[in-house]
Amino acid sequence: MRRQLLVLLVVLSVAVAGCVGGGVGDDGETETDVPDETDDVEDEADDTADDEGDDAADESDEETEASPDSSDDGTESDDETESDTDDETESGDDTESDTDDEETDAVDGSLEVHTIDVGQADATLIVGPGGETMLIDTGDWRQDGSEVIEYLEGEGIDRIDYLVATHAHADHIGGHAAVIEHFETEGEGIGQAWDSGVPHTSATYDRYLDAVEEYDVDLIDAQEGDEIPMEGIDVTVVNPPAESDRPEDLHYNSLSVHLAFGETSFLLTGDAEENAETRMVDDHGDALAADVYHAGHHGSSTSSTPAFLDTVEPEVALISSAYESQYGHPHDEVLEAFADREVETYWTGVHGTVVIESDGSELAIETETEATTDPAEIRDEPEATIEAPTAPTAATGHGSAPLAPSVGVIA
Repeated sequence: MRRQLLVLLVVLSVAVAGCVGGGVGDDGETETDVPDETDDVEDEADDTADDEGDDAADESDEETEASPDSSDDGTESDDETESDTDDETESGDDTESDTDDEETDAVDGSLEVHTIDVGQADATLIVGPGGETMLIDTGDWRQDGSEVIEYLEGEGIDRIDYLVATHAHADHIGGHAAVIEHFETEGEGIGQAWDSGVPHTSATYDRYLDAVEEYDVDLIDAQEGDEIPMEGIDVTVVNPPAESDRPEDLHYNSLSVHLAFGETSFLLTGDAEENAETRMVDDHGDALAADVYHAGHHGSSTSSTPAFLDTVEPEVALISSAYESQYGHPHDEVLEAFADREVETYWTGVHGTVVIESDGSELAIETETEATTDPAEIRDEPEATIEAPTAPTAATGHGSAPLAPSVGVIA
């Protein structure tokens, strides 16, 4: 009886063990004894938790959910991959940054700077790569803007976005009133007028202010550090100073601008003389450097001082003055200074209107009349003889005689 009971207990034990262990496969091994890969990863996560604490276990569980087929080595590989991905992302950021820098340096279109032949006076047209226009000074009061307007019409200009008066003398703002009236009544208007802010007691200056008021032109008194927001070009005002110690001196406060387009640059200073040049050098230094320098005060020896030229370091100089200037412009001292520095020199008295086009890296220069650009010989050249403006020419787009390539391209 006891033997039978013992046998019965053994049978019952085997039966219970069979229920817990599951069935037996064809190969005689227990099927449920083989864990799946997910269980392995969870077990490894638990091991990690044992080694590193509950926080580490949570992190491991999160990684397991993301990669259920991973092992410990696989998890490390995931970490490395994630790190590599981060590195690649950072590298991508660097690449994007480099690309942005390249895009910043690259320019679209071209910049044109027209030094218009207006005799013993100044007028410069600037056409930006986006088509915006700036007109710096408008010639002598005797012309009343007629020659400037005629040139602008020949160029197909129907709007002046920025009308700049370097200072209030009549050989610089002589056509301001007429230009404002013309473009406000027959064109697309004047965007803004920029001024040195120093008034003058002359009928020409009064007419200019009357026109500004009549046509409600936005008038801005400029000071150094201001940026004229011309599309595609960096235009920085470098004079007059913010707080001038010569508030009534027209020449000292002459509105001067530095233009940067790609790798090329221009500096125009109106009638700024030695004291203003010295201040600009002291305050702006190398920021004055320019490939092209529009000579101050029509080439007078009161401007273009050696220290100033050594700071600007121009490759090209532009002089706007009459061939037989009553003031003897350009003065020999200035021409000698240009010659000593091997500066190619263009003078409206012998070259007529000079147009410089920049693609952002090189300059192409054209003149109405062929003449030497050697400042030591330029006075020996005959006066520029310009035909009366007609219809715009195909080669140049303006209505004067075709411009002749003078020096080709300057890198």
